[in-house]
Amino acid sequence: MAQWITGKVVQVKYWTNSLFSLIVHAPIDIFTAGQFAKLGLEINGEKIQRAYSYVNAPRNYNLEFYLVNVPEGKLSPLLHALQPDDNLMITKEASGFFVLDEIPICEHLWMLATGTALGPYLSILEQGEGLERFKQIILVHAARFSYDLSYLPQMLKLQQRYNGKLRIQTVVSRESALGSLTGRVPDLIADGSLEASVDLRLSAENSHVMLCGNPQMVRDTQQMLKNIRGMRKHFKRKPGHITIEHYW
Repeated sequence: MAQWITGKVVQVKYWTNSLFSLIVHAPIDIFTAGQFAKLGLEINGEKIQRAYSYVNAPRNYNLEFYLVNVPEGKLSPLLHALQPDDNLMITKEASGFFVLDEIPICEHLWMLATGTALGPYLSILEQGEGLERFKQIILVHAARFSYDLSYLPQMLKLQQRYNGKLRIQTVVSRESALGSLTGRVPDLIADGSLEASVDLRLSAENSHVMLCGNPQMVRDTQQMLKNIRGMRKHFKRKPGHITIEHYW
């Protein structure tokens, strides 16, 4: 049974009309980069809750969550309306196995995200622990439009920090934008465009893929990697090449 505690909103970042980030202070337990918490509000006597990945590194006491306001949603419009000093509920203990300890040794680690699912990768990269065993890390953030790439400045700073080890590629699906590929992630892998853009080969021999985001993207990319690249889902007892985030 999850233990809920009270968190206080200290900042709200409005990236677009629908994309926003909450900065929260709360006495949570230490978490591992890549994990998620549940945020909740009590509405008419009912606790409405959803899982959101931490964007911040575990050593950062500013707890950051990247969200999209879904107008018909039960919780996100209410979270979108929060202001500094407002309270919300947060689980004291983090959950999830989308962490580096679960990733097998490989040369190239591909981090593929759509939309707000970028969060766990930023947490992992900001923490910076356990990455020395990878020769190259490729971070791909896909969104509909270039203005949806909220954390691109932070991604570029990380790229400089890792001094050639980290390669960044953005993807937009509904426009052409300088520096970004246009299309859907599985299609860009299938036709070789993504690999060409970062000058690396994605293969079962030397790569591991982390997938987080739109369920259709995750399904299509996993199926394409299985059919075309001979890659399979990773399990601790049956090592593979693809790790997928599962929220519960």
